[in-house]
Amino acid sequence: MSLTTALILLGIALAIVAGLAAYAVTLWREVRRRRAFREDELRRAHENCLENLELVAAALQQKQVDITEGAWRCKTLLDILDPSLVERPEFRAFGEVHGRTRHLHTHSARQALTPKARFQEDRERLAVEDEMREAVLEAAGAVLQFRRDWPGSLH
Repeated sequence: MSLTTALILLGIALAIVAGLAAYAVTLWREVRRRRAFREDELRRAHENCLENLELVAAALQQKQVDITEGAWRCKTLLDILDPSLVERPEFRAFGEVHGRTRHLHTHSARQALTPKARFQEDRERLAVEDEMREAVLEAAGAVLQFRRDWPGSLH
């Protein structure tokens, strides 16, 4: 192989390596950009959940929302933040109300019930609300404290 051919092949090889290196840097930058975007989206989603959680907890304490409705909403928002949060002792009331009332009909399914069946479900829901009212209101207070301590309160 002549020196000229070797130099040409070396030049081609260096050009290919340089091109691949430039492509790798481009991909690496794209990965970083996407990771930053995903982290920003997660941060904004958490902030949105926390704002809604704070509003629902405050509404519960001010008796602006039914115990069942507020407990369901708080449980759902806590699940979005971290599913293990509902297992914490201070938030268990939300999960308990949800577990005891999730079989009840809502929306159009409730409207389709006979008046007698609707009345029976209302009695059942009100019994759960009466029994769990204090625990849910305490959990709502814990939610407000959780919000104030965020993000340290997460783990």
